[in-house]
Amino acid sequence: QLVESGGGSVQAGGSLRLSCTASSGRIYSSSVMGWFRQDPGKRREFVALIRWSSGTTLYSESVKGRFTISKVNAENTVYLQMNALKPEDTAVYYCAKGSQYSNYHGDYNVWGQGTQVTVAS
Repeated sequence: QLVESGGGSVQAGGSLRLSCTASSGRIYSSSVMGWFRQDPGKRREFVALIRWSSGTTLYSESVKGRFTISKVNAENTVYLQMNALKPEDTAVYYCAKGSQYSNYHGDYNVWGQGTQVTVAS
């Protein structure tokens, strides 16, 4: 139901923009859309979220000031603009939908398939 795109490989300092579209229909105003990431062998880590109704955002400290989450309601799409990328940003990035303003992955019940982001030093 959530389809991600935009991953790839970049050099450190570069930029990528991830997209996540709800292919099965509209995203309701009560929803919260989040981005998480996971490296093999590591826990799934919160990156950013946006409340669909108000546009209120929240970022992890590790990406604050470098990443920007945004949305286009009419397109049922949420974006993650990633600037000043670092090698430690390398991970599979997942889009998720929930109903709570939460940075805990367990509060999200719909997930995309993930898209790989690789940042070379």
